[in-house]
Amino acid sequence: MSTTEHTVHSEYIDSDTGKMGMWLFLFTELFLFGGLFIVYAVMRSKYGEDFHHAAMELNAFIGATNTVVLLVSSMTVAMSLTAIQRNQTNLAMGLIFCTLLLAGVFMMNKYFEYGHKFELHLYPGSDVMRNLPHGEIMFFGLYFLMTGLHLFHVLVGGILLTIILLKIKSGRINQEHFLLHENGALYWHLVDLIWIFLFPLLYLIT
Repeated sequence: MSTTEHTVHSEYIDSDTGKMGMWLFLFTELFLFGGLFIVYAVMRSKYGEDFHHAAMELNAFIGATNTVVLLVSSMTVAMSLTAIQRNQTNLAMGLIFCTLLLAGVFMMNKYFEYGHKFELHLYPGSDVMRNLPHGEIMFFGLYFLMTGLHLFHVLVGGILLTIILLKIKSGRINQEHFLLHENGALYWHLVDLIWIFLFPLLYLIT
């Protein structure tokens, strides 16, 4: 095997290993949130009336807006990957930047939503929460746990996409080498997928 062939072969192995590692990581994340969804379902079946009453405090419009925002961001990050594969560097950078802007919109909406809950003292450990029925305490506890964990993933995804943007600008991610870009897009799709489950569970099933 020539040196060139050996190099190409090694790149294919590294690419396959990188993709496999990312898929394994995504599966562990799905198991984590899957476990939380099961806990939510069990608690909801036990405290159905309390969950119904507590869910009325959530703003379905903000939840729906964030759903649209994340769906569009998944589209832009997928389009950016296609662009880099076609050697359209500037377009890929612009689409990544759009994805980051949409992530910012999502986080801003969560900031206002959380702020409203804190104004009403509907957060774990508050005096108001301690006086609520046990089922409502469980609902808000799961609400903050699941949405907070998801928001952390949005932050991580935003940092990863920023790194990808900088690497595209420097030429380290290009038409021939885009594994990090591909894995970053997969991670962002996971963020979107998790929210698609969170939105109806928390905001719509009342």
